[in-house]
Amino acid sequence: MTDVTQRDTTNKRHEVMPAPPTFDSFEAERRHRQERLAGALRIFGRLGFSEGVAGHITARDPEHLDHFWVNPFGMNFRHVRVSDLILVNHAGDVVEGERPVNRAAFVIHAAVHAARPDVVAAAHAHSIYGKAFSSLGRELSPITQDACIFFEDHALVTEGAGRVAFDEESGRAIARGLGAAKAAIHQNHGLFTVGQSVDEAAWWFITMERTCQAQLLAEAAGAPIHVDADNARYTRDQTGFPLAGWFSFQPLWDDIVRTDPELFD
Repeated sequence: MTDVTQRDTTNKRHEVMPAPPTFDSFEAERRHRQERLAGALRIFGRLGFSEGVAGHITARDPEHLDHFWVNPFGMNFRHVRVSDLILVNHAGDVVEGERPVNRAAFVIHAAVHAARPDVVAAAHAHSIYGKAFSSLGRELSPITQDACIFFEDHALVTEGAGRVAFDEESGRAIARGLGAAKAAIHQNHGLFTVGQSVDEAAWWFITMERTCQAQLLAEAAGAPIHVDADNARYTRDQTGFPLAGWFSFQPLWDDIVRTDPELFD
């Protein structure tokens, strides 16, 4: 995944973007990540990404790097508050919180967080278009500007396709398949995205789900024209770096803060 500092600094548009906040203490950074996590989960619920007990977003603890915060097993995304989040270590133990952890959330996210020290947050849900596209067994095509965000920066994971991730090797298989990319399509399962912030990981998931929807619609109507590789790479470099992902999430954050202030409880 491209580091923010590696982007094209000659592009003056980047200079007007606000930057993610910095923190003077672990406590302040932890609270920020918890708030963004609760908000992102509510946004996923609002967008229809929840399906029963499936789906999870995690945020690495800033102090205890082998621990992550996650939504409780069996709780509606739209109801999650900061106080509901649970802290889980890489052994699968609930360190803080009273509710259980989703076994699949531990298996997948612990493996990804362990394999990718650069990853602060990871998102997965059984969203309908991601599920449908995952059954095709192929990567997304660069048929729109938004699709170009993932050009040569997402993976197709076929190992363990369709197998529920209850054993730790299933999680490691997804982590191996993801590699250094920002996103993965797990065949016959769905989408998985990561980021250097909760905001970034959540945005990549949202726009990837809609990109799957757009490609399914386009291919149902005919044979979509692809963006050529040079233009696809250029568009990815301008819109697919971590700061762009973080910034794209901010309008959604502003909306959920206004409509769901109880998420901070």
